[in-house]
Amino acid sequence: MKKELKLSVVIVNYNVRYFLEQCLSSVYKSIRVLAGEYYPFCAEIWVVDNNSTDGSLDMVREKFPEVRIIANMQNKGFSFANNQAIDQTEAEYILLLNPDTVVGEDTFAKMLTFMDEHPDAGGLGIKMIDGKGNFLPESKRGLPTPEVAFYKVTGLSALFPKTRIFGRYHLGFLDKNKEHQVAVLSGAAMLLRRSALDISGSLDNDFFMYGEDIDLSYRITKAGFKNYYFSGSTIIHYKGESTKKSSINYVFVFYRAMIIFARKHFAPKNANLFAFLINFAVYLRAGAAVFARLLRILALPVADDIVLYGAMRLLVAYWEHTIKYVHGGKYPPELVNIFIPAYIFCWIIGLFLAKGYQKPYLGRKIINGALWGGLLISFFYAFLDEKYRYSRAFIVLGSIMAVIVFAVNRFVIRIIKNRKNFIAGTNTTKKIVICGHQNEADRILRLLDKGEIKYNYVGLVLPDENEKGNAVGFISDLEKFIRIYKVDEIIFCSGNMPYETIIAKMAQLNKTGVLFKIVPDGSDFIIGSNSKNEQGDFYALHEELFSIDKNDSRINKRGFDIVLSLILLVTLPMNFWFVRNPKSYFNNIFKVLSGNATWVGYSEAKEKLPSIRQGILSPADELKTDDLDLKTRQRLDYLYAKDYSINKDLSVLMAGFSKLGRA
Repeated sequence: MKKELKLSVVIVNYNVRYFLEQCLSSVYKSIRVLAGEYYPFCAEIWVVDNNSTDGSLDMVREKFPEVRIIANMQNKGFSFANNQAIDQTEAEYILLLNPDTVVGEDTFAKMLTFMDEHPDAGGLGIKMIDGKGNFLPESKRGLPTPEVAFYKVTGLSALFPKTRIFGRYHLGFLDKNKEHQVAVLSGAAMLLRRSALDISGSLDNDFFMYGEDIDLSYRITKAGFKNYYFSGSTIIHYKGESTKKSSINYVFVFYRAMIIFARKHFAPKNANLFAFLINFAVYLRAGAAVFARLLRILALPVADDIVLYGAMRLLVAYWEHTIKYVHGGKYPPELVNIFIPAYIFCWIIGLFLAKGYQKPYLGRKIINGALWGGLLISFFYAFLDEKYRYSRAFIVLGSIMAVIVFAVNRFVIRIIKNRKNFIAGTNTTKKIVICGHQNEADRILRLLDKGEIKYNYVGLVLPDENEKGNAVGFISDLEKFIRIYKVDEIIFCSGNMPYETIIAKMAQLNKTGVLFKIVPDGSDFIIGSNSKNEQGDFYALHEELFSIDKNDSRINKRGFDIVLSLILLVTLPMNFWFVRNPKSYFNNIFKVLSGNATWVGYSEAKEKLPSIRQGILSPADELKTDDLDLKTRQRLDYLYAKDYSINKDLSVLMAGFSKLGRA
């Protein structure tokens, strides 16, 4: 290895293939500029993969063959993986970079110039924005002393971010657009001087994830160097693709890392006090988070229960006085005190199985939920004593009432919250603008059509005013177009415009509420992130879309398996006569109930299709013949996965009922 090597970029990856590809694309562009600035010095890229299963390494080998790869067979943590590359490079500078980042073309050249001009700098952080263009406060941080850490974990730093007392964790009182000396750098983009690492040591492997950047930053300053925050360039850090920052697990893991740091660097007395305060605050915050999440989960079901109960009481009163007991009498109190609540419970369970308590709140989910609930009620209704079999009209009309109540409740929530995108997801029609050249815009529109994504195309925005094309305008007028056309989403073509221009526009337009997506040069996917607290999201449009791979379909299929298994089990004395091998049939019922099998799956000839449980039957059983070649069975499996529906399962089951005892 050449000793004059200027920069080594180290990226630790774990199952974020699409983000990694975009990151590497931007890194290569930045290295080209760096090569001109520091010619004949060069740079190298390391990807350390922690046993990913999403094809990340195959993508790197195919599209970025120059990248140096370390393929770990197990995930030993962020620190361990980075150290593997650090120990093998002799570059003057080492940049630790997250795979869910995008750097500008000038980023590396500017950062290294700053380091060359500041020989006292051991480490350098950089200004970061999230996927909506918002500044990320962790770009600059202070040392988490017991006092500072307590303000952080209790939320006081978030309430008063710009005060010098409570805002010391993210140094909110320092201008984000100016360079500053800081205590702690972010491990998402951390440029390190090799000579500083030789004294301070590399990352501490005791930190599996989180806290390792705080520890290393502190050791760099103890080694006699300084850490700086650099605002001369900006990068995107999508955040949250690998880990959900708002999860309870994150709270425990992150603040436990702080305790490790305290015990390592603070005096024993201070470390114990620190640990006590942090533990107290962590459990307090975790408890509050669990309680708040429980309230959010239960709020809508409780509202559905209360409103539907009131509606059913009115229905019972109406039926009682106008139809059942016109000449006197009334229903027993058990109807409204026991059976109506039980009916409502079944409808709510049905709605849960239909994913009706998860966004998007779609009408078909509500209808499916009411139908599932009605089916459950009818199932148990058949086994009730005659005196408890009240009018079946309550089940039919109640199911209709449930649909109305569920729909009205969600409409009221929409009005109260006044959210523009209340109904979000693939069925939402978005107004989009594409920034790039005409040929790239045409390609993206074809990809969107192929992906069955609903959109209204506002038009093309050209990146340069000297260019010509069938466009609504130029990128300099983008903010005006957003306001006039009420644009929901902007798709940037990185092959037609610099990443630094895209990043600058995202930062400039972050207050408009528009969503940003980027199409990496030559890729058939569109990548972005709606919020720093949400997972990054992408449209992988080059892959086949299968109905059976959708969450709704998986939930419906599992619900169908459970309900059918219960019906078959209860009616076993009547139905086992029609099944070959009754013993295996009995075992299969419990296999499906336990989730170890599904009634209808793929044949043994399955090709590359979305994974589902092993099937007792397959689509081939619908044809009632065993004389099918491999290609035909593969095609039947493909069509089943592509256009899956519960009706398809029913059709296969009716045709192959006698084979339900198949071993």
